[in-house]
Amino acid sequence: MTDTFAQLPDLEYGPAADAVAVTPSDSVNLTVFGRALYVGVGGNITVVMLAGTVVLFTAVPAGTVLPIRVRRVNATGTTATSIVSIW
Repeated sequence: MTDTFAQLPDLEYGPAADAVAVTPSDSVNLTVFGRALYVGVGGNITVVMLAGTVVLFTAVPAGTVLPIRVRRVNATGTTATSIVSIW
């Protein structure tokens, strides 16, 4: 199969090339700091942003893609599930 994007630069606003399921944790950072989070089942999400700021996103609807770069999704305060980091 041909990758039509192979010759284009990997820009942060371009299409994602990979993804991984996120297990919320109050101490373990993500292994890859992605470019967005996909929320499968809606709820609240508490994250540590790439800059280190802790932020609570409330009432995030199911199916939302949050265009945020995070170090960690905290377990405390997070009620949303089926979260995926994409990059």
